[in-house]
Parts: sequence; C-alpha cells; structure tokens
Amino acid sequence: MAQFFAQYGDLLWEGTLETLYMTFVPTLAAYVIGLPLGIILVTGEKGGIRPLPPALMKVINVVVNLLRSVPFTILMVCALPLSRLILGTSIGTTATIVPLTLAAAPFVARVVESSLREMDRGVIEAAQAMGCSPWQIVTKVMLPECKPSLIGGFTTATITILSYGAMAGAIGGGGLGAMALLRGHGRQ
Repeated sequence: MAQFFAQYGDLLWEGTLETLYMTFVPTLAAYVIGLPLGIILVTGEKGGIRPLPPALMKVINVVVNLLRSVPFTILMVCALPLSRLILGTSIGTTATIVPLTLAAAPFVARVVESSLREMDRGVIEAAQAMGCSPWQIVTKVMLPECKPSLIGGFTTATITILSYGAMAGAIGGGGLGAMALLRGHGRQ
C-alpha cells in the first residue's frame, strides 16, 4: 500500500482536486441558472402566482426536457464547441464546466420545481390574501418553506454532477475519471 501511494499519491491528489473543481463550480453555476428556472416553472404556469404566456412556458418546458433527456456523453461532445467559445479550450478540467453546467441546470430546475410543488397551496393563498407580492411570496414563503427539500435536492444534484464529471474524464475532462481510465483500465 505504501508503494502504491508513493507511486500514485501525487496523481491521486491532483485528480481529487480536479474532480472537486469539476463538481463544485458547475454545481454552483447550475444553481445560478436552475433555481430561477425552477421557480419560473412553478410560478409561471397557468394558475401560478405570476402566470407567463403559455407559449413561453411550453418552450421553457421543452428546452428543459430536451436537455435532461440527452445522454451526458453526447451532450458533452455537442457542448465542447461552446466551451471553446466561452473558455477558450475544449480539453481539460476547465473545459468540462460548460457541458456539466448545461447538463445539470435543467436537472436542478426540475428538482427545484418538484420541491416547490410539494408545498401546501393554502400557504401561498394565505400569503396572497395578506397582500404579498409575487416576489415576497417566492422569497419569504416558498423558498423558506421548501428549504429541507431544496437542500436534499442540492445533495442529489451534486452527486449527479460528480458522476457526470467521472464520465467527462473518458473524453479528455481530467479528474479521477480520466485517471481511472488512463492509469487503471488502460494499463491492464
């Protein structure tokens, strides 16, 4: 065991740091996009606290469903040109941030939507009866009321992004996924 860590300890440490980077930066970015999107999916529907045009809601739902249904490896390959455009590279740990965010944001939006839909409708009606604005209802009623479910969803999203990051290693993403493929499986 000591010989293993003497030989691969630095690689394991580097791979672990890359994996943490590839997990937490896209998770943060996915929540910056997915949290408002999930709120819009609930509040913008017909009968919601701030209904949006049905055509717009249909487009949002279709885009979220399409991005969620594309397998991650295919989505990553398709998003690499966008990564090159935004970050200047399509290879390595940093290049995976854009595809990971694109894959995770719709997932987060659906997790947030699901959490907000669990809330008792009577609480929202009570807030409306007291004269709360839609912004107040979202920030002072819905989000605090759903906090435990949202935290559970955050955990699920983080674990999902971690697994996506391992798959990203198979196509040049770096991290422990690349190390397992190149140093473990490729070595045989």
